[in-house]
Amino acid sequence: MSQRVWRADGNYRKKGRTFVFTKELLADKESHVRERLLSELGSRHRVPRRDITIKEIKEIKPEELQSLELRNLLGVESEFE
Repeated sequence: MSQRVWRADGNYRKKGRTFVFTKELLADKESHVRERLLSELGSRHRVPRRDITIKEIKEIKPEELQSLELRNLLGVESEFE
């Protein structure tokens, strides 16, 4: 199975404050995206999974990527270069 491009939006709570995030990932299916998000946010920001809310996960076209790192990895032309 080839990897597809996904964009996830949501928020997490930490110390009484709410933080909003948007993350673009490569994964085979939506459940893999959800697990990786929970894992990365918990690890990097020390947030328990119960405090992370994922509002939307959607598959996007590689041309819609905003992450320059992923654009370079996939070989998509960037308008900034």
